[in-house]
Amino acid sequence: MATFAVVGHPNKGKSSIVATLAENEHIAISPTPGTTNTAAHFNFKIDDQPLYALVDTPGFQRPAEVLDWLQTHAATASDRPAVVREFISAHAADPRFHDECELLRPIMDGAGILYVVDGAKPYGPEFEIEMQILQWTGQPRMALINLIGAGRYIDEWQRGLGQYFSIVRVFDAMHADFDARVNLLRAFAELNEDWRADMEAAINALHQEREHRLAASAAEIARALVDCLSYAEQMPLSDEDDREASSARLTEKLLQRVRRRETRARDVVQDLYRHDALKRSEATLALLDFDLFTREGWELFGLSRTQLLITGSMTGAMAGFGVDALLGGTTLLLGSGIGAAVGALGSWFAGDEIAKSKVLGSPLGGRILKVGPIRSDNFPWVFLGRAWLHHHLVRERNHALRETLSDDALAQTNVMDSVPERLRKELAKTLTRLRGEADSTELLTALTQQVVQLLNNPLPEADRSQM
Repeated sequence: MATFAVVGHPNKGKSSIVATLAENEHIAISPTPGTTNTAAHFNFKIDDQPLYALVDTPGFQRPAEVLDWLQTHAATASDRPAVVREFISAHAADPRFHDECELLRPIMDGAGILYVVDGAKPYGPEFEIEMQILQWTGQPRMALINLIGAGRYIDEWQRGLGQYFSIVRVFDAMHADFDARVNLLRAFAELNEDWRADMEAAINALHQEREHRLAASAAEIARALVDCLSYAEQMPLSDEDDREASSARLTEKLLQRVRRRETRARDVVQDLYRHDALKRSEATLALLDFDLFTREGWELFGLSRTQLLITGSMTGAMAGFGVDALLGGTTLLLGSGIGAAVGALGSWFAGDEIAKSKVLGSPLGGRILKVGPIRSDNFPWVFLGRAWLHHHLVRERNHALRETLSDDALAQTNVMDSVPERLRKELAKTLTRLRGEADSTELLTALTQQVVQLLNNPLPEADRSQM
């Protein structure tokens, strides 16, 4: 299995790169130098199958002294790798060279070298000492210019690093997306022909896993929506009970149940993308801080009144067309016209209504007050819009990033209006049928496939003029 030791000066983002490439958000990352003081191995696995390994190492502390020792013990260039091993053996118990031994040991055990520098800081001759030591190991090596800051010195770093490394890449460890990561793995394959098969297998596995995560996320979001559309709450109602107050309590109980189901779906999506350590306060970014049932949230994520009318007209026309078919077409499509009008008006006036309450007779006597299921036409669109944004941010989130989720991806109202018309029509048909067939396996499958398409669509871009 291909193994890579991530080495360099202290506090240049080595641990961030390991966290990104290992998809491990539990790796300690700190701006304080010396956070990493022992070499730590991390395997990147899919389905418990290791694909490659990374070694997070301490930074160089006394490179000049190390190079002096090496130079005094090597007669020829061919002696250099053996002399590096001698240095590790001779200083294994020497606290002065603890960090150098920790970083050199995995390299001499066969790891490739990823030398990390900060493109926001100027290039200097002190780094060349570290590069020379890495040359002495004889191991394949490449350099990564990490974009910790503005990256003003990238050009001079590329010129300097190019003299010591066969491959030099610019890599933003904190914000690199999936494609940037895959491109870096392809560069690893160029370091050593023996690693090519391993890296190609890893890249293929990553693409397959990405598709699996997308499909699994869509399935969970679809199940959550179907669950929410089926929830109802009820309680016995006596003559002394205040129906309005009881209805309000049951409504809040229903809404809390729906909120918990949405939260559980988000947790599943985060787990799928290995972001299980995301705190809930971080996962509810500014846009998702709107409660699921606030007017502001509905205006942001749901369909506009216009689109509600259009989808209501379409689904109403479907029902009317059924009447026409039953009557052999003798209504001259009057049924379709009436159905469209009724559907549109229903969407308009029910757009903000959450759920109705009603009193039922009990088989054991007395009365039952029931609230739900949720009947608002806009609710499923709001739910899907929120899930779309959350999935996008989690899917593209870097495992080295320890900040809150960014909401820059979105800054417009009625997010679901941006869904392609064909997909929006398909969703509208499925959602209409779900009202009467919530337990249909066929409809759940159709909804899942449509959510896959939704999640694969780019989010509407932020309007920077309004930010």
